[in-house]
Amino acid sequence: MNRNRRRWLAAGLAGIAGFGAWQLRRFWPHDGVTNPCLGPLPPDLANHPLVRQAWAGLDPQRVWDTHVHFFTSADAGHVDGAPWPHWASQMQASIIANAACTDPAAADFVDAYLGRLLALLADMPPGYKLLLLALDAHHDERGQPVPALTHFSVANDACAAAARRAPQRFEWIASIHPYRPDALDELARVTALGARAIKWIPPALGIDPASPRCDAFYKALAASGMPLLTHTGQERATPGTDELGNPLRLRRALDRGVRVVAAHCATMGQDRDLDAGPDGPMVDSFALFERLMDEPRYEKLLVGDLAAIPQFGRTGAALKRIIERGASGGDWARRLLHGSDYPLPGLMPLYSPADLVNQGLLDPEAVAPLIAIRRHNPLLFDFVFKRSLRVDGKHLADEVFHTRDFFA
Repeated sequence: MNRNRRRWLAAGLAGIAGFGAWQLRRFWPHDGVTNPCLGPLPPDLANHPLVRQAWAGLDPQRVWDTHVHFFTSADAGHVDGAPWPHWASQMQASIIANAACTDPAAADFVDAYLGRLLALLADMPPGYKLLLLALDAHHDERGQPVPALTHFSVANDACAAAARRAPQRFEWIASIHPYRPDALDELARVTALGARAIKWIPPALGIDPASPRCDAFYKALAASGMPLLTHTGQERATPGTDELGNPLRLRRALDRGVRVVAAHCATMGQDRDLDAGPDGPMVDSFALFERLMDEPRYEKLLVGDLAAIPQFGRTGAALKRIIERGASGGDWARRLLHGSDYPLPGLMPLYSPADLVNQGLLDPEAVAPLIAIRRHNPLLFDFVFKRSLRVDGKHLADEVFHTRDFFA
């Protein structure tokens, strides 16, 4: 990375991530500011008791990381006039490129990005896979793309092609805006191409999950059995209308038989309690997600993914509840899915094992090896981190990590 990009990166971390410097300062001494992008794990880390313990009881053939972002360029599809100023998008691109240890100026960015992922996967047992995410463009009410409101996009064909490069390590998830005139045709097409699910970020894409405009798409999605992976709660990585990420807006999909994966379990932000009417009070988004999870009619339809769950701003009471209910014998043990939100685990200030120790959710002895692992392999760090979380001796059940079963 050249000196100018490094200056932008250091200057922009707090603003782009949405955190104040005073908040970040408390764990910079442990985790650093930029990703050092070290090579393969040394033997002492690869065979560390914490790593061996993380894999104990799991069948790697059944462990898929269900939430891995894929980018086709360092600019992530930025167009002039997009919601963030060009300088901010450039800054974010530098930050993401560092998190992914990918040179933004690489002659073949896709090759470099996937090459880094495959290098990280070399530290994982055979059978462990990543689900690469496509992302459609923002569309208007007529179903027409709006480049000026598209922060970034990744075409389905590009994502499918990336997965084909290493089918022993990659699967993929398509993205289709439901307002598109060709939405149903595209659903049939990506199904034939092997897509495992459909990905939405409603605030960024301009999708209201509660709109009747989605009904035809929901009907086709339910008939196909393909799940919908959709962002819930506050969205900080892309601009948009946060109210569209309200978990309660997913009732329309659930009531039509769609299998829904609520990304992040709505662990950040607040949303309006629409069950109390259009002017209902603002409450924690996680409380609304938990309410949906507790409704018996959605027991076979609604699950949550754990992407970014240990991230600063998503921990506290919500994370404690997730661990308690997702532990072996808990009522969420079969309703949570492991996902990393890669490359965010490589964005150093966003995660702090020491902070989780202070919350009573992590053994202090785990901090040093976790930090060391992360400097080499953020994917493994995220996995081992989640496997190491504890609440009163309880930890996330093995079923949470056997995610392949959900997509079979």
